Amino acid sequence: MPNYELMAKQIQSLAEIDRDFVPLLSNAAAILWEGLERVNWTGFYLMDKGSLLVGPFQGKIACVRIEIGKGVCGAAVAQDRVQRVEDVHAFPGHIACDSASRSEIVLPIHSGGRIVGVLDIDSPEKARFTAEDERGLALVVEALESVTDFSRLRLI
Repeated sequence: MPNYELMAKQIQSLAEIDRDFVPLLSNAAAILWEGLERVNWTGFYLMDKGSLLVGPFQGKIACVRIEIGKGVCGAAVAQDRVQRVEDVHAFPGHIACDSASRSEIVLPIHSGGRIVGVLDIDSPEKARFTAEDERGLALVVEALESVTDFSRLRLI
């Protein structure tokens, strides 16, 4: 089982060097990529002018922009809740950035009382993500929310 507490602590330690979202999310994507098994994409989509713009990530090529309410990431923002999808091909409106992806988990990220982005992780394995993964990834997101400076984002 991945050590989510350690991942969260690593992110908090990196924030002692610089709290800017670009280096922190870049390193967080790498930490998750190295720490998780059976995944093919780990990364972030960030709010930008009313939609989600691809941010730092590890993995194959990604969709550049996602509208709120579209796909799993857009649904996470529209509903402001975690989306844990066992089979993305059965998810209404799924956006296939990588046709090899079978399951996905997306967690909203907040700053200043609003959603600033999402953590998105894909797997080529159906039903890859468990409730335990969701709880652990929530720790990672909480760490990011507590230490990251998102002030340079173009939210509107």
